[in-house]
Parts: sequence; C-alpha cells; structure tokens
Amino acid sequence: MLGIGGGIAAYKCADLTRRLIERGAEVKVVMTEAAKKFITPLTMQAISRHPVFDSLLDPTAEASMGHIKIAKWADLMLLAPATADLIARVTAGMGNDLLTSVSLATGAPIAVVPAMNQQMYHATVTQENLATLTRRGHLIWGPASGEQVCGDIGLGRMLEPLKLVALIEEHFSDNDLDGMSFLITAGPTREAIDPIRYLTNKSSGKMGYAIADAAAKRGAKVTLVSGPIQLATPTNVERINVQSAEDMHNEVQRHAGQHQIFVACAAVSDFTPVQVADHKIKKKTGCDKITLSLVKTKDIIASVTAMTNNRPFTIGFAAETQDIEQYARSKLTKKNLDLICANDVSRKNQGFNSDQNALHLYWANGDKLLPLASKIDIGHQLVSEIVTLFNKNK
Repeated sequence: MLGIGGGIAAYKCADLTRRLIERGAEVKVVMTEAAKKFITPLTMQAISRHPVFDSLLDPTAEASMGHIKIAKWADLMLLAPATADLIARVTAGMGNDLLTSVSLATGAPIAVVPAMNQQMYHATVTQENLATLTRRGHLIWGPASGEQVCGDIGLGRMLEPLKLVALIEEHFSDNDLDGMSFLITAGPTREAIDPIRYLTNKSSGKMGYAIADAAAKRGAKVTLVSGPIQLATPTNVERINVQSAEDMHNEVQRHAGQHQIFVACAAVSDFTPVQVADHKIKKKTGCDKITLSLVKTKDIIASVTAMTNNRPFTIGFAAETQDIEQYARSKLTKKNLDLICANDVSRKNQGFNSDQNALHLYWANGDKLLPLASKIDIGHQLVSEIVTLFNKNK
C-alpha cells in the first residue's frame, strides 16, 4: 500500500510503483488531497492498474468499510513522500483523512519515507515525531541529502525509487541464499612505481560492492576482496583490503576453495612495474622521457578455474568498447568461465565511475541482457541469474 503525501517528491511515486510491479509486487495507492495537486490519481491508477483511493467519505467505498478492507489487504504500507504534516498527524494518531485512517487501521508494518525542507526536517518537533514512530516500530527510510527544490542543501530529500525498492526487497527477504557462499573481488588495483606513484584504472568498485550487498541481503556468506576505494562495507560482508594485483591474487587463492561462487568483478591491473624504485623518481635536467618496464601480473581468474579441488562456480567480467559478444565469448572459453558479464564502457552514464550499468550475460549455451539500471538493481538481478545457473550446473 503506497500512501502518497502532499509534497513535490510525489512525482517519484510513479517510477517507484512501476519498479515494484516489475519485480512482481502488487501496489495499491492511497492519496491525500494535497498529493493530488502534485500527481494525478489517473496517473497512479494507470501505472498501478488499480483504482486510487483518495476519500474517506466516499459513499460507495465506505458502504463496505473500504478503508478497513484496504488496511487489511497490505503486507507493507509505505508513506512516501511523508511530509512533516503527514508525519505529525500519523504520530498524533489522527484519522482525519483516508490515508491516516488506513495507517491507524492496518496491521502491516509501516515504512515512513521523509521528504521536506532541510530546516523542517531538523525541527525539534519533527525529530521528536520520528523518534516516537521509531519507538512504535515504524520503519524510517531516509531522508537523503542534497539540493532541494527550494534551493537549500541538506537532509530532507525523499530516497530515490530504486533505493526504496532495494529496502522493500530487503524487508521481505526470506534469506533464500542461507548456506551459500560468495567470494567477490571489487575495485581497482594499484601497482607501485615508486613510494608515491602507482599505476591504476578508473574502477569505482560500485558494481562489485552492489553484488556483495545483494548476496548478503539474501542470507549468503560473502567475502569481499577489495582494491583501494572509499566505499562503505555492505552489511554482513567480510571485507579484505588489498592494494596490488599480487595482493589480490594471494587473497583469492587463500579463500577460493572455501566458497561455492567466485565473482571476479575487480578491474585488476594487467601489468606491473618490473622494479619499484626505493625513492621518488626525480626529473633529470635535459631528460624529457622515461622508460618504464612492465611485466604481466598473475591471472587471478585462470588460477581459480584451474583448481582441481573445490573449484568454485566462476564468473568473470569483460569491459569492452567494441565487438562485445565476440570478445566476451572468447574470454568465456579462454578463461574456462561458467559465466561472463560484458558491458560496453564506451557508452556514457554506465560502467566505470557511474551509478548505472547494463550487462550482457553469456554462458556456454545461452545469454541474457540486463538493461541499463542502477548498479544496486543490476547487482540484485545478477545474483539471481548466478544462483539459477549455479543450481542448474550442480
């Protein structure tokens, strides 16, 4: 049950509803009178495929106690955007419109998604109201920080639809991957040239971290071998920090046999300097060039797929700029992978340093496209595809 309050962020509810339906949810909508000024009931009806409820005094609906029926129907009630006014009325236990009446009448968990001006959010009364709702067992999701319509910057933005979808999925997670274990690499590696310089690449680590987060949320045991990046460690994930390709190779070798699935998502340096200078390399007068000798790094994936005992189901990545399928399938065979995930890093707004990605999955006798979406969403989709293929190949 999506309860839409009267704030500008109400426009996000159309996309939120669509995303939830894509994942198999059934969504019914309750709107306040103020909400209808920002997004129309007709829009929400078309997207949700259900009539929109917006009046406590509708004679037809209330002849059969409509607000009680819809309150009992929900598995989760989401108040989004939850304005300062809506939060105050729910906290006070008011039932002066349909949305607050349904909030009182439902036995389902209620998730509150705050959305308001940053000063209104920080107001003492709003913070006290949120604290009260938390004590009562309500879920408080957000807010996010950033630029607001009024021009202020700070906490108060409604969480984005895909983030809310992830929280809802987590809320309903049944730990279906309990007993499974993932070893995942993520981020770049750094190959030292001298004490202060190194070779690296543009990998942000976001894709690998999203995969780790998705698997952990479904109950899997997850070990994340991470290159040098500043992302927060996902909940219930064991993180091992490394610097060089050699470091990452050693940690993967140490842990691979203890996991069922190995996801090689890191962008590992292909070459490393033959020799690392003991001191900072200085510029020399009259010398405009320097020669750096490089040698190949160890092939982490090949070392895992060559294992004869306890070899994990192995997934690789191929970041390409042309002939995506040709190069991906060639790597699939050459590396003896079970699955390869190819992405076109030449496209804007996806891949390296982006919050979005699109992957084309290839395996021995099939393929599947995961269209452009947030890396969080792609992470969840990819984990599902990996588990399906893993179970088929047991």
